[in-house]
Amino acid sequence: MEPKFEAALARLEEIVDSLEAGDADLEKALKLFEEGISLVRVCDKQLKEAEQKLEQLNAQGEED
Repeated sequence: MEPKFEAALARLEEIVDSLEAGDADLEKALKLFEEGISLVRVCDKQLKEAEQKLEQLNAQGEED
């Protein structure tokens, strides 16, 4: 099950902070980066779905 957008974004921010701090060894940094990429994809997918829904609602509103 995919995390909700807000939870995914919050975790992504944690990952970025950790990577920017440089406190992880190479192996841990690679795992964090991998998790981050996965979360970016989740967020992107959910944003695209929301955008499509908004476009549909706008189109319905214009028809009325």
